[in-house]
Amino acid sequence: MNHISRLALLGLVTSLAACSVLEPDKIDYKSAGKAPTLEVPPDLTQLSRDNRYALPGAPVSANSYQAGIANAPSLPTAVSNIGDVRLERAGNERWIVVSRPADQLWEPVRDFWQESGFLLTTEQRNLGIMETDWAENRAKLPQDIIRGTIGKLMDSVYSTGELDRFRTRMERTPNGTEIYITHRGMEEVYSTARKDSTIWQPRKPDPDLEAEFLRRLMVKLGVSQEQSKALVAAGPVVQTSKVSTVDGQPVVQINEGFERAWRRVGLALDRTGFTVEDRDRAAGTYFVRYVPPNANKDPGFIARMLTLGQAGKSDPPIKYRIQVKSQGEATTVAVLNDKGAPETSANAQRIVKVIADDLK
Repeated sequence: MNHISRLALLGLVTSLAACSVLEPDKIDYKSAGKAPTLEVPPDLTQLSRDNRYALPGAPVSANSYQAGIANAPSLPTAVSNIGDVRLERAGNERWIVVSRPADQLWEPVRDFWQESGFLLTTEQRNLGIMETDWAENRAKLPQDIIRGTIGKLMDSVYSTGELDRFRTRMERTPNGTEIYITHRGMEEVYSTARKDSTIWQPRKPDPDLEAEFLRRLMVKLGVSQEQSKALVAAGPVVQTSKVSTVDGQPVVQINEGFERAWRRVGLALDRTGFTVEDRDRAAGTYFVRYVPPNANKDPGFIARMLTLGQAGKSDPPIKYRIQVKSQGEATTVAVLNDKGAPETSANAQRIVKVIADDLK
């Protein structure tokens, strides 16, 4: 049955059983292996390197890392500990810190995603990155008598019209591993006024979903259900960011110090689908690849990141550096070219805007 029929039937069933929809915080994912292909094209996959779970920076040692931390300004960050697992928060962002080597965490994290109903399309142990396929949260479907009777026979008829995928990034630290989870979503919408065809388009990342999967991962790593809920429930500190211009160059100005800004910018790059080829935390630099939009049609930055490859071979990726630079209690994020010179092009303006939008 086509997408239109599924959407129409879902709307009818929902109207008949609106009160029976499951609570919005319930999660029951099922891999959407037969859904329209939404894979990020090959150019946006991570490059293989021999720097397994590399601590961002130039040549790294525990001594040099700790020396850098000692010289960095002290910044308060909400921290909660349960055993060897703790949750840290900067602004509205959360991540897990585990006092175990990254090698010991790879398989448990991999099992976690598979147990959660996902298939993994990216597994790069050398970079500490794994990414799920697109999957549907079946708990959002109406649980009524009709579906209870024929649901198993006609399950393909039912669709939420939404798909999600998650990226997990592990970074080695001198005392363990930092684990980040980021969400990307798509939704099926009518593409014509007559409602006779549909398209898939990006929807905003969901911080609540990220927090819930972090909580569930904490349980997988040994934290109890009650303890995990208490850790995640603590209220976030709202931080702000804005796009500005410094010496003619577009920048993002973040109202917080370097350590928080560095982590948040990394999460923003993960969410919006950049290919991060390398990181140099000491220099505050992310090395990324970007494919410019078609000159005649600009469907939006995130949409382009999900559909790149359709523009043809005439649009090769461009290498940029995303520079995170501390300025007292604030931080500036700028785009540099592959030689390290300030970039003022339209591409730089687009990149700055998408980072700022994600950080709001």
